[in-house]
Amino acid sequence: MSAPRRNISKDEVDHIIDEWRRERPDVDPSSIGTIGRITRLSGIQTIMLRGVHEQFGLSPAAFDVMASLRRSGPPYRKTAGELADSSLLTSGGVTLRLDRLEADGWVRRVRSSDDRRVVYAELTEKGLAAIDAGFDAHILAEQDLLRELSPTARRQLNALLRRLLRSFNGVFEESGSNSLGCR
Repeated sequence: MSAPRRNISKDEVDHIIDEWRRERPDVDPSSIGTIGRITRLSGIQTIMLRGVHEQFGLSPAAFDVMASLRRSGPPYRKTAGELADSSLLTSGGVTLRLDRLEADGWVRRVRSSDDRRVVYAELTEKGLAAIDAGFDAHILAEQDLLRELSPTARRQLNALLRRLLRSFNGVFEESGSNSLGCR
């Protein structure tokens, strides 16, 4: 079943581009079309998902950490360093989030039986139930945001965005700025 077709007319980004073309005809502002829309989509997605996560008592940061633990499979544990590697956070930033999650009963810290210096963050039963419920609602919200796109259009968009992300990562790395941990 394909998504309903709507008349595609100009949006606010098109108006910004038109204004720049009028004011600066010597510069091609067409990149604003892509970057501006990605920026606007990101803002809407962030606000919508923040509301979804809050329904389960989770901040966006808590959701990200708990989702990383959940994706790791049983026993749903990682070190602070492993969590930092799978996010845009430093290990210190992860530690602060883990402190909050532990205080809320979502995670517990477990020392490695092989090396007492290694400490894992592990989802509690309460944390596992919360992230599973939150993830279900998260996916439903994302699907709702994408409802205008057919499965074929989603695959095409994913392929283009993957290509664009690789390009962005290349430019980012060439600039010498690799502190975000983008992959």
